[in-house]
Amino acid sequence: MSLDPEPAPSSSSSRDWFFPSHSFVHSSHRYTQKYQKYPRRFSTNTRLSQPRQPDSKPPRTPSFRSVSSSNSSFKDSNYAGVRKRAFYSTYRAEQLPKREEIGAESDRNAGVSGEKAGEKNFGFWGQRVQVRWHMAISLAVVITAFSSLVHKNFSLHNQVNELQDQVSKLNIRLRACNLLDSIHVISSISEESDELPRKGLKNLALIFSLTILSIPVFILKYIDYISRSRSSDSISEEVSLNKQLAYQVDIILSVHPYAKSLALLLATLLLICLGGLALYGVTDDGLADCLWLSWTYVADSGNHANSEGIGPRLVSVSISFGGMLIFAMMLGLVSDAISEKFDSLRKGRSEVVEQNHTLILGWSDKLGSLLNQLAIANESLGGGMVVVMAERDKEEMELDIAKMEFDFKGTSVICRSGSPLILADLKKVSVSKARAIIVLAEDGNADQSDARALRTVLSLTGVKEGLRGHIVVELSDLDNEVLVKLVGGELVETVVAHDVIGRLMIQCARQPGLAQIWEDILGFENCEFYIERWPTLYGMSFEDVLISFPDAIPCGVKVASCGGKIILNPDDSYILQEGDEVLVIAEDDDSYAPAALPTVRRGKLPKDFIVPQSTERILLCGWRRDMEDMIMVLDAFLAPGSELWMFNEVLENDREKKLIDGGLDLSRLVNITLVNREGNAVIRRHLESLPLESFDSILILADESVEDSAIQADSRSLATLLLIRDIQAKRLPCREATVTQPNRGSFSPGSWIGEMQQASDKSVIISEILDPRTKNLLSMSKISDYVLSNELVSMALAMVAEDRQINDVLEELFAEEGNELQIRQADLYLREGEELSFFEVLLRARKRREIVIGYRLANAERAVINPPSKTETKRWSLKDVFVVIAEKE
Repeated sequence: MSLDPEPAPSSSSSRDWFFPSHSFVHSSHRYTQKYQKYPRRFSTNTRLSQPRQPDSKPPRTPSFRSVSSSNSSFKDSNYAGVRKRAFYSTYRAEQLPKREEIGAESDRNAGVSGEKAGEKNFGFWGQRVQVRWHMAISLAVVITAFSSLVHKNFSLHNQVNELQDQVSKLNIRLRACNLLDSIHVISSISEESDELPRKGLKNLALIFSLTILSIPVFILKYIDYISRSRSSDSISEEVSLNKQLAYQVDIILSVHPYAKSLALLLATLLLICLGGLALYGVTDDGLADCLWLSWTYVADSGNHANSEGIGPRLVSVSISFGGMLIFAMMLGLVSDAISEKFDSLRKGRSEVVEQNHTLILGWSDKLGSLLNQLAIANESLGGGMVVVMAERDKEEMELDIAKMEFDFKGTSVICRSGSPLILADLKKVSVSKARAIIVLAEDGNADQSDARALRTVLSLTGVKEGLRGHIVVELSDLDNEVLVKLVGGELVETVVAHDVIGRLMIQCARQPGLAQIWEDILGFENCEFYIERWPTLYGMSFEDVLISFPDAIPCGVKVASCGGKIILNPDDSYILQEGDEVLVIAEDDDSYAPAALPTVRRGKLPKDFIVPQSTERILLCGWRRDMEDMIMVLDAFLAPGSELWMFNEVLENDREKKLIDGGLDLSRLVNITLVNREGNAVIRRHLESLPLESFDSILILADESVEDSAIQADSRSLATLLLIRDIQAKRLPCREATVTQPNRGSFSPGSWIGEMQQASDKSVIISEILDPRTKNLLSMSKISDYVLSNELVSMALAMVAEDRQINDVLEELFAEEGNELQIRQADLYLREGEELSFFEVLLRARKRREIVIGYRLANAERAVINPPSKTETKRWSLKDVFVVIAEKE
């Protein structure tokens, strides 16, 4: 078929085909060339477009006219590109002078604007903002042009598809007229008619996905532009918008624990949705299939290998690349979460989910002894749970506890790192569900330790859930006890470690051998105090109650009518009332029970013997913070005319001032006389100036100057002990020839106490040791008669933690008035060679208003507290001694 020469375009056609964009003209020209080749692809259209030959048959249907008309439209469209190019050339020739004039005018305007800019003196920052603004505008224009080209391309593509669809419909009608398969034609018509909206939806989905992806770019550019404009326009320093947004994002990610996971989830869903829409636009699959395929690309980047075609491959590669990034971020989040969890477990930050456990707050040298006593106390229950929280690393605490050489007997110890001053840390160890809370005093300065204990009590009382158990607070100074009790109220029980050790030292100095008795009573290894109610004893006198327990020794009564007050050593005539409880010394809380009354003879005392009080001379080496309290206790205990020597480094002029500031009135001392000597207890020539051979008892105190360091204080005490022993040994021969031993009391020379008082003609030395390890060393070397350390304080803390009522008993036994533990000779209750049961000795002692709790035979190494077989008779010796609870003399 021959083509006619192209007609010249008219003016009207020139206006109709004018395009201002040169690139768009070229794209239209390419589309025209492509459309000229379009009729060759369809054989039917080719035949229809050819002119009828002489030998061809006439058309059978009128549909050929419509086809011819469409061919003519094709022909017009084929010549459209040529007309466009010709007109564009003419238009360009006409507009070139105008452009030159406009360029010259713009140059003049630029010169004028440049002069104005110079006059206004804009800085370099303004030029940068203008350059960046022009770049942003250029980028926006390029993106807009690209989007318009993509849209035009898709529009032309849609027009081609519509023309193909029209041709297909015409072919279908032709086949229908030629009596082809009518059913097949109808079905194909319906299917192809449905494909028209599907293709529109696919194009819309592709455009939508590209638009969504381009939105963040514009937002970031806009934020950057706003930030720079603010920083340039504002004279004062103002935070830029991008920094503010970044700060808000940081807050969200740090405050909300699941923000990172939610952000990753949203990014994954967005990638799947946009990827599915893009696949839906470039493939023939349905939307659901494309979304599933997008998920497979995200989950496994290797699934895109089966993609065919440029469009599907580009989209699948993009989705797979985004999936790899999301997978990497997911791995990072999971790794961080696991590392944080393990780090929390390692550092002891996880929560303790326990009930009825013992909580220990703080860390000190007493912790080992305290854990040992709690383990022994929980042995009868099959073990217990102890939680320790201190401001130390959890691994270090567990390592130190593992080094402790004792059996935990089924008790589990859990360590947590935290501060008792923070409520969140207290809740982490289930403080509200603990049955007892022990607050340990810190090593070091006493005032700082007590101040921290006071703040800890305030934190404990501020727990909203309330406390189920009681609080046992270890204090270092007796003066702070009132303040802590005022803050804690009824929940608090206090144990003043310094005061307990000082009073025990005084008691042991007056009655040698009492330290071993206290170790047996305070610790859970032997016998200890228990309080329990026994309804079967109601209506009985206390004298009958004394012999009602074959495996325990009653010591007092908790009177219900007096508000639960504990009365030690009551009268024999006291009748137990309903609600009263009995205080006993027993091996364990489940090892005793009342039995039928045995038949016991009530004998007579051998004589009405009154222990005479003799004057004593006591030496105190060192200076304690509570020296005034010790002096008042000694004045109450010692006989009139006794002497108290104080040997330390404190100047004599300063001692009186310190004692008066501590509350001591020197004029009220009636039984003792103070003798001051100044010197260093670790210097031999200073010690040699003292009459060391004349003292009944020597108390080596942990000096106040080295109290903050337990090891240094113990080293000083050990050096003083060795020097005193050496000086006494060298003075012994001279003293035997010239000096007669002063009156040492009423104890017989062959008794246990008399032997200890006169052993090697040396004084009884009581050493105060702070570190339990030093105490074990001195006990094994046998260079000191008695050693009192913080281990006794740990025992007292454990007892009060198990039963807070025991604290009232201990306070009375340590006080200056009331009842105390004493050691009595056997000749006060029996005669030489007399055979008596323990119950008979017990009833004889009641005539002196004393309760016998144990004895020590003359040839035994230790005393026996709460002896078994109390009804069994045995032969006693006058060299034996008994341990009793009696009123202070």
